[in-house]
Parts: sequence; structure tokens; C-alpha cells
Amino acid sequence: HHLAEPRAMEMYNGHGALLGHHAGGFDDIDLPSAVKYLIASDPNLQVLGAAYLQHKCYSDSSAKKQARSLQAMPKLVKLFNSPNQEVQRHATGAMRNLIYDNAENKLALVEENGIYELMRTLREPDDELRKNVTGILWNLSSSDNLKDRLARDTLEQLTDLVLVPLSGLGASGVIQQNPSEAEIFYNSTGFLRNLSSASQQTRQKMRECHGLVDSMIHYVNSSLEVGKSEDKSVENAVCVLRNLSYRLYDEMPPSSLQRLEGHRRNAGGTVTGELVGCFSPQSKKAREHYLNADIVTFTEVSKDPKGMEWLWNPQIVGIYNRLLQRCELNKHTTEAASGALQNITAGDRRWAGVLSRLALEQERILNPVLDRVRTADHHQLRSLTGLIRNLSRHARNKDEMSTKVVSHLIEKLPGSVGDKAPPADVIVNIIAVLNNLVVESPMAARDIVYFDGLRKLFFIKKRRDSSDNEKSSRAAASLLGNMWQYTKLHRDFKMKGYRKEDFLSL
Repeated sequence: HHLAEPRAMEMYNGHGALLGHHAGGFDDIDLPSAVKYLIASDPNLQVLGAAYLQHKCYSDSSAKKQARSLQAMPKLVKLFNSPNQEVQRHATGAMRNLIYDNAENKLALVEENGIYELMRTLREPDDELRKNVTGILWNLSSSDNLKDRLARDTLEQLTDLVLVPLSGLGASGVIQQNPSEAEIFYNSTGFLRNLSSASQQTRQKMRECHGLVDSMIHYVNSSLEVGKSEDKSVENAVCVLRNLSYRLYDEMPPSSLQRLEGHRRNAGGTVTGELVGCFSPQSKKAREHYLNADIVTFTEVSKDPKGMEWLWNPQIVGIYNRLLQRCELNKHTTEAASGALQNITAGDRRWAGVLSRLALEQERILNPVLDRVRTADHHQLRSLTGLIRNLSRHARNKDEMSTKVVSHLIEKLPGSVGDKAPPADVIVNIIAVLNNLVVESPMAARDIVYFDGLRKLFFIKKRRDSSDNEKSSRAAASLLGNMWQYTKLHRDFKMKGYRKEDFLSL
């Protein structure tokens, strides 16, 4: 149950960089002459031509098309590294507007060797220029067909020139950004956020890029320390971390995975498998055995994570937990944090179980997660219920978990036609949580009855009018079948008017 990638974003600053005295000079100029000015020998004319293009292409899509047909793209690219700073600023400003929301212009920029020239320009010590360059990169990254190429040609330089110094990972260890640098960093993390939702190949490249993951972690951590969890760059950074943790156990280096799965290999079976003969997984002895097994593993990984090791290190669970607790307003950040947790607790791997138990037992993550469930919109509910589903699967003490989650989750289920229902995948997640608990906890089954869950489950089971409802109906039928196994509850079922065949029919 991984999280969908965030949508691509685009941004531009319009004609903010236009110089006042040019505006009057636009009356007697048109697009063809503005493009001609770009190759004039006088830098003032080059500035005028670029400024006119920037102004004209702010929101006029036909002007963008015309500029491309007049060969403005290669001419502007040549000016990115002009010896004149004003020319550079206006050429990059014009390009930023030319490519905004225009796939053909984006492609033309890339084909004119634009990425190479942009990365050269990024080395200039001029904040206005760096804002334009990183804004252009962010715009380019919203085109799916360019993401892999952008990752190949920009990541190392962008990390060295922007991410490491501005995240505070560099010499000072603290974030010191002036307003322009804050915008440069924001553009750059927006760019990474889009790239991280591309292919497996690009995710791998980003995980392996020296300093990239470290600067995201450092920025988020430092922002939490100074009470800036609502910051928009924090949102971007957490979205990057979530996307880089997508399919993590399938895509991480085999040697690392082997270390994390260590116990299974030696024992020739799962840890649970070893225990079944001796004592039930709920017993105190079993819990101690598990805990010792988990702690042994922590000593292997948690000393001093570097680079992509952060993505699966126990310490990252604490970072996501703090975001869930402290970020009050920015729902995208908390959704990304719960989505990242969902990714690293997903699946059958031993490490998913280790991190789930760490989240439940040491980080006590259930309360912050349930607080979010109360007020969550549908997007957030997907990642939150996906996370609870993973936790319920790996939890050692199902009784304890049941007393905390059953009432909150049943509240979200529809019980009649007029009810406002969450999306089908959320309903399926909730029923899967209840099922994971019911299978091992009589308390879960009892609480479902007590909190009016039966009525809602039978309503969902009967509703089969679409393929989505068919899925939730099957899930409800399976859960009700498992609840019937608790003979002590049969009396309660009958008092509520349900018979054996209600529970066992499909």
C-alpha cells in the first residue's frame, strides 16, 4: 500500500524582474524585433528584447508559440552565460515564462543544450539569477518525459551548489537563508519533489546522489528544532523522502537488505515461525524474544546513518512522528510523513515489522496518527489508514491496539445510503485493519459490536453496485466471517438481529 506520487508543480514569477524604464519602451516593439534584439551587439538591446519576451509571454500562450517559431529559444540559451549580468537575468526570466505550461518550449530548451547552460549559470553568485535558474528547473520537471534526463544532468551539481549549503548541512550546521536563498531552496526542493515521482531509475539515482538525502533530512530536522514545521520547503523535502521510500525494500542494495533481513536467513524461517511451537505470539516471553531480536538489529544500523541509509534507519521514524505531532496547518506535510511511514512499514519483509513495532512501542505513534484521522480529508485518510493497516499487521499486542483504534475507524465507515463515505480504498484499508486485529483479538471483535460496527459492515457487505464497492463488500464479508468464530459473541449478534447465515454468506 504505497502512496501515489504528488502532482507536478509549476511556478513562475511573471514579470517581477522587469525594470520600470523598459515598460514605456514596449510601445514600438513587437515579437519579431524583440527576438532580433537578442542577437544585437548592444547589451541594452539584448535586455530590452528579453524583457519584452518575458512581459509578452507572461500569460499569452500564442506569444510563446510564436517566439518558439522565431527561434527565440536557442538565442535566449546563448545569453544565459552572457558577460552582462542584466542580460543573464532577463534572458533566464524570459525563458521561465516561455516554458511555463508549455511542453514544446520545455523540450526545445532541453534540445538546445539548455540544461548544461543552466547548470553553468547556477554557479554565478547572483541570487536573482539563481532564483530564475531553479524556477526554470522546477518548471521543466513537471514534464514526465524530461524527468530522467534532468536527474542525470543536474542532481550532483544542484546538490553541491544549492542543497548542501542552503540546508545547513555545510560548514555551519544551521540553516541561514536570506529571503532569496529561501526561494532558491524552495524551487530546488520542488524540482526534486517532481523528479522523485518519476521512474525507479531516477529514484535510485536520487538515493545514491551524495549529500541529497542527507540535506533533506538535515533541513527537516533543523526546521523542527526551530519550530518551522509548516515551512513549504519542509513539505517538499518530506514529499521527496516519501517518494524515495516508495518500494524501498525492493529497490535498495541487496547487501543492505541482507543485513536487515539477517535473522531470517540464519534461522531458516521467520521469527514468528520459530516461536509457534513454544509459546503464543501474545505471551510475555514471545514479546521479549522479539524485542531482543529487534534490538540486535538496531545496533547494526543506527550508529550514524549516511545518505540513503537514512530512509530505513530507525531514527527516521522519530522524525516523521515529530512532524505528525507538530505540523498543525500544512496537511501536505503530514500526509507525506504518514505516507513515508506507510512505505517503510509495508510488505512482508522483516524490517517492515521491526519499524512498525518501533513506531508503536517506542515512538507511541498511534495517538498522533489517530488525532490526524479525526480531521483528515480523503487524501490524508489514504495514507493514514494504509499506515494503520501495516501497523496492525505487525503489532505484537493486538488487544492493546484494538482498544485504541476500533472506535475511531468504525466512525469513518458508512452505515446507510446518505452517509458521507470515504473512497473505497480507505474503506478497504479500515476493514483490513479490523480484520488483522479480529483474527488475534477477541477484544477487537467485541468492540466492533459495541461501537455499532456490525450495522455498518453489513451495509458495506450488501452494497455491490460498482467494482469499488464489490472490493469493500468482499472485505466486509471476510471480516464478518472471522467475527462469527467468536462463539461467546453469538448472543450479542442475535440480540442485534443477525443470524449465522448473515455472517457466513458471501
